[in-house]
Amino acid sequence: MNDWEVHAVKYADRNARTRADSFIVDDNHDAPHAMDYYIWVLRRGEEVILVDTGYDSEEGTARGRPIAMDPRDALRPLGITPDTVDQVIVTHLHYDHAGGLHLFPNATLHMQAAEMAFATGPCMCHDHLRAPFTADHICEAVKRLYSGKVIFHDGEAQIAEGVTVHCIGGHSRGLQCVRVRTQAGWMVLASDASHYYENFIARKAFPIVVDLEDMLDGFNTLERLASHRGLIIPGHDPLVRRLFPEGAAPHISRLDLGPIREIEL
Repeated sequence: MNDWEVHAVKYADRNARTRADSFIVDDNHDAPHAMDYYIWVLRRGEEVILVDTGYDSEEGTARGRPIAMDPRDALRPLGITPDTVDQVIVTHLHYDHAGGLHLFPNATLHMQAAEMAFATGPCMCHDHLRAPFTADHICEAVKRLYSGKVIFHDGEAQIAEGVTVHCIGGHSRGLQCVRVRTQAGWMVLASDASHYYENFIARKAFPIVVDLEDMLDGFNTLERLASHRGLIIPGHDPLVRRLFPEGAAPHISRLDLGPIREIEL
């Protein structure tokens, strides 16, 4: 069977952050700590699976977190147009991962049933838990459900030959990672199961968390699923762009060929 190409597409960044924003416990909490925002593309021949959708300029303005480019424009160097995307894996429903669902109107969504239940359930009565979600994005997911374009998964599931999802939880109740077979080995797109390399390598939890035990156990799951640690791809780490070669454009990194440098924290 053929392996998949994997591309990390950066569409935004946020540099006015500190390490306190990334780690619950850190000795250097005031130090700057930048964050990148990615969409991931899995491609094998004519097959294309999008992993997450990013968010648009309207959401960026509302949250004071502007994007560098529209997700649709960010995908263009890969020859991908929004209307041709028919499969989207939604790792979770936070605004920066599901804020562009409406940009891909023909896509069937793959998500954990636990995530939809969480985002529409009584936990959303709490301001702190609700903060990373945006109501319009959740409504778009519900509309897609009622048009027959949501496939729910419960734990582990195969999306395509060589592509599986695995429920992690922790950061959000139904957060899932994506395992994909590449020529470099089994790669794991951690999404927010590990925002940064340092989260899973040093076992340091991210501050936005629903279940701390699930988050910490999830680091072990990521390492179990990947062929080796270098093939675990964090959800927001700028280091990804230094460790992997440039792809079809400067904002795109080619992941499936494997890292060109060792991880140095």
